[in-house]
Amino acid sequence: MPHARELLKEAPSNWGKWGADDEVGSLNYLTPDQVLAGKDCIRSGKSFTLAVQIGRPEGDPIWPGRPASQRYNIRDRGDFMAGAGKNYPGGLEDADDMIIMMLQGSTQYDALGHVWYDEQIWNGYSAETTAGGLKKASVCALAERGIAGRGVLIDMARHRGKKVLGRGETFTHKDVLEAAEAQGVEIRKRDILLIRTGWIGSFYYTPAEEFYKDFLEPGLTYSPELVQWFADMEIPNLCTDTIANEVTFEPETGVLLPLHLALMRNLGITLAEILLLDKLADDCAEDGQWDFLYTAGPLKVVQGTGAPVNPLVIK
Repeated sequence: MPHARELLKEAPSNWGKWGADDEVGSLNYLTPDQVLAGKDCIRSGKSFTLAVQIGRPEGDPIWPGRPASQRYNIRDRGDFMAGAGKNYPGGLEDADDMIIMMLQGSTQYDALGHVWYDEQIWNGYSAETTAGGLKKASVCALAERGIAGRGVLIDMARHRGKKVLGRGETFTHKDVLEAAEAQGVEIRKRDILLIRTGWIGSFYYTPAEEFYKDFLEPGLTYSPELVQWFADMEIPNLCTDTIANEVTFEPETGVLLPLHLALMRNLGITLAEILLLDKLADDCAEDGQWDFLYTAGPLKVVQGTGAPVNPLVIK
């Protein structure tokens, strides 16, 4: 199995492109003109939120091995019935709760410093800056900036005539372009790219033991040509309805998540994962409009490796 440095030794890099202190990478491509291009896609005013629910008793989709979110009531009617509630002036009663969860345990954005190889994260910062929390390229930098622009949804599952792509099923940028042509939509430079596989949607009708067995998601698969296409197209943000945005293991080499390294670490492309795209895709198929204004504001978690988000699309 090749080391990432060998696999990606000739891969393009955006390190230094926006200065030695940059922490948001390809989000720099989302200029005011790109936001206005997204605004021009608003035709009906229909809106869609793309986050999965958090804290379902039945469980939420999450990377294997990460603990599920846990929500606890801190105070509710029971406290007041037992005489243990707060004595608010005027007789007000209330309920409060808290949640313990992985910052990447729901629909979320990865920080650019989330993964690395050869002891360097995005833009050449030392991997030692991650100790105890990301001092550089944390999700807070992305969140402070915010994300808005023209979004395009590519429905690979529908394009292949499937409800959901199969375990480990792969596709390339060429497949994405073929699907775009079939849908009648153009992927333009600096578009925010959303890809539907049906995978996260399948979580809600598939037994958990089957969904997680020999875990292998469908998704984009690494090739030098694919990485170069993302670089040439200046894609700022890749969003998918999978937990890790790419096929879990690259089938030719067995390397785990090489696109996280090629796209995020090297090109500074932000990755948004665990989106629920089924309702949006159904509407796009019905009205024939596959582009829209895409907006997202991850939580501003200081030094965070990722943060929950509820993206909002307006058509």
